Amino acid sequence: MTKSASTPPPPPAPAATRAKVRLLPVEWSGDAPFPGRWVAGASLVAAPPLLAAGVLLRAPFPFFFPQQLAARAEHPALIAASYGAFAAGTVLLWPGVAGLAARIGRRCPALALWGGVFTVLGLFARTFHAGVDHLAFQLADQEGPGAAARFVGETYGAFHVFSSLNPAIMGGWLLLAAGAWRARVLGPVRALALAAAAALPLGVLKGTTPLSVVAVAGLCLALVPLGATVLRDGPAPGRATVLRWTAAVVVTGALMTLIGRAG
Repeated sequence: MTKSASTPPPPPAPAATRAKVRLLPVEWSGDAPFPGRWVAGASLVAAPPLLAAGVLLRAPFPFFFPQQLAARAEHPALIAASYGAFAAGTVLLWPGVAGLAARIGRRCPALALWGGVFTVLGLFARTFHAGVDHLAFQLADQEGPGAAARFVGETYGAFHVFSSLNPAIMGGWLLLAAGAWRARVLGPVRALALAAAAALPLGVLKGTTPLSVVAVAGLCLALVPLGATVLRDGPAPGRATVLRWTAAVVVTGALMTLIGRAG
C-alpha cells in the first residue's frame, strides 16, 4: 500500500507584505463589498450636511440665475462656498446611495436596482450642472455678471446628453424611498423624508426655495442616522488604524489637489 503524499503548506507571506496588510487594513465582505461599510457610512453621514450647507448659504439671494450671478459679484467667497459645498456633497453621496441600495436589495431587488441606478445617474447630472455653474461664475468674474447672465440666458436651452437624466434626478429618490420603506431599511417617516429629496430644484445656477430646505432636511433626517448605523454595524478599527487611514486620506487628497491644480 502506497503512502499518500501530503500537500505541503503554502509558504508564509513575506514580512514586508504582512506589514502592508496590517498598515492599512481593508474590510471586503458582506452582501456589497464595494464600496464597503466605512466608505458608504461616511458618505451617508457627511454628504447630506454638505448639500444642506450649500443650500442654506445661498438662501438670502433670489432663486434665478441673474440674481445668482449678481450675488457672486457681491459675495464671491460666500457663493463659492455654497456651490462648492453642494457640488462636493453631490459627488460624495454616491457611495452612500450604493450602500443604501445594497440594503434594500436584500428584500426588494427591483426597487434597489432601479432606484440606485436612477439616483446615481441623477447625481452625475447634478455634477454636470455644477461644472456649468463654475464656468458661468468664471465668466462673471472676468466679464461681469451682466455679460454672464446674457450668455447663460441665450444658451440655457442648448441640448446636452445629460438633459435626458433630469427625470432620474427626481425619480431615483422616489424609488429608493419606496424600496427603503418596503425593505424595512427606513421607517415610514424617514422614508417620506428621503422621498422629499425629489423636490430639490435641478438645473444650472439654481438658488434656494422653501422646497430646497425641505429636501435637504429630508436627506439629513433619512441618511445621517442610517450612516451612523452602517458605521456601527461591525467591529471598530483600532486607534492606530484610524490615524493611519486619516493620514493616508489627507495626504492623498492634498497630492491630488496639487496635481489637479497643475493641470
